[in-house]
Amino acid sequence: MPIAVDIDVMLAKRKMSVGELADRIGITPANLAVLKNGRARAVRFATLGALCEALECQPGDLLRWETEDATADD
Repeated sequence: MPIAVDIDVMLAKRKMSVGELADRIGITPANLAVLKNGRARAVRFATLGALCEALECQPGDLLRWETEDATADD
């Protein structure tokens, strides 16, 4: 998938655990892990907004587009 998810980067910058973030935004740690690991097929704007609020960031800090060639190397 050409969309890369950088939630782990923001978690590290904010010194926050997956469990703490999940609690703050009201989803299960398992569902957050699916999103964080790039396995989610969709994300609700409400969830994206909650992530941005909890991590004090912009959507572009969490999601970025990569070319298909770049994702094949991962």
